[in-house]
Amino acid sequence: MSYIEIGSKEFKKVSACILIGSIVNFALMYSPQPLISLYSELYHVSPETASLSISLTTITMSACLFFVSLFISAWNRKLIMSYSLILTSLCAILTVFITNFYIFLALRFFEGIVVAGFPSIAMTYLHEEFSPKDIGKVIGYYVSGTAIGGFLGRILTGIFTDVLNWHIAFLIQGFICLIASIWFLLNLPESNNFNKTNISIRRLKSVLVYTLFNARLANLYLTGFLLMGAYITILDYIGYPLTRAPYDLNQTAFGFLFVVNLVGVFSSAFFGRLADQYSRRFILGIALSIFITGSLLTLEPSLFIKIIGISLVAFGFFAGHSVASGWVGFLASKRQKCQAASYYLFFYYLGASLLGWTGGFFLKPFGWNGIVYYVCILLVVAFFASVKPFSHKFNLGPIRVLSKS
Repeated sequence: MSYIEIGSKEFKKVSACILIGSIVNFALMYSPQPLISLYSELYHVSPETASLSISLTTITMSACLFFVSLFISAWNRKLIMSYSLILTSLCAILTVFITNFYIFLALRFFEGIVVAGFPSIAMTYLHEEFSPKDIGKVIGYYVSGTAIGGFLGRILTGIFTDVLNWHIAFLIQGFICLIASIWFLLNLPESNNFNKTNISIRRLKSVLVYTLFNARLANLYLTGFLLMGAYITILDYIGYPLTRAPYDLNQTAFGFLFVVNLVGVFSSAFFGRLADQYSRRFILGIALSIFITGSLLTLEPSLFIKIIGISLVAFGFFAGHSVASGWVGFLASKRQKCQAASYYLFFYYLGASLLGWTGGFFLKPFGWNGIVYYVCILLVVAFFASVKPFSHKFNLGPIRVLSKS
């Protein structure tokens, strides 16, 4: 098997394509997030209903990720990712014709189906094309793209909503992302190490048993579920206190708050490299501790301290996601990598949908304090799931025993 070498011409080309693809994917997926409090005001809906503009997309995407994982070994990597990006861009463009909020939610539900194609394949593509010794660094670059995309989607939405309106904001982003998606299709190299495998019921059953119910991987699935759920909860509802008295931030100012996501560009790559060198349990524990610290700092009334807290939240989240997602591929055997990566993403986005939506029920009765305490509980559970030595009692799959686990 021939792997792409770090620093080679092909590495630079693949890195650029994956970076652009992840920016498009996450910019479009999270672009409504800074508008959740605005939706409550414009359409007179509750926080948990307004947050469905994110949760419906992520929950349908997570369901599709589970489905895709069963057939991933039979599908062309490049085409699935490319079509996913193009269709997601077209969904954003269609938003300009929608004035009813519930029809908008229906479109976001459909968008979750088409958006699933990129993340379900991208991590598998990287695990196949790069050596296991380099995977932590490479995954770090991929996660960096998700941070940049999330930032651009949110900030552009805020600016164009203030200057024009939120429909035009989606239209502009959709056209920009459509051009980028076509560029991705034309430039991403085909997968060299992809071997198409015929699908059979027996093989699907084997995949489920050896990857979904493996005790070692299950701990990481749970960690991803809680980690993403906690992060989305913070970002979904932080707009409620900050766009009202005493802060009264407008959509542009609030959108710029998401610049803190850019710390994830550094933390994901940095912690990805650390995970290749030191104990992954220890490094992931540090990331979760930083996340908890940042969450608690948002309780301070000072806007400056809140921004520092949100910065630490983003830093800890992207660091933790980089380590956990890379760890899944590191533990899984060659035949299990595709499905293990897909199952991690399934639980990861399921956490965003279920836990992010559930957080809204804590906001009205308990205010922002209730959100923070809810998030901290999730992260404490994630901490014990990630640092706890893996049980061998229910280990059903031939997972390699590695020194850095």
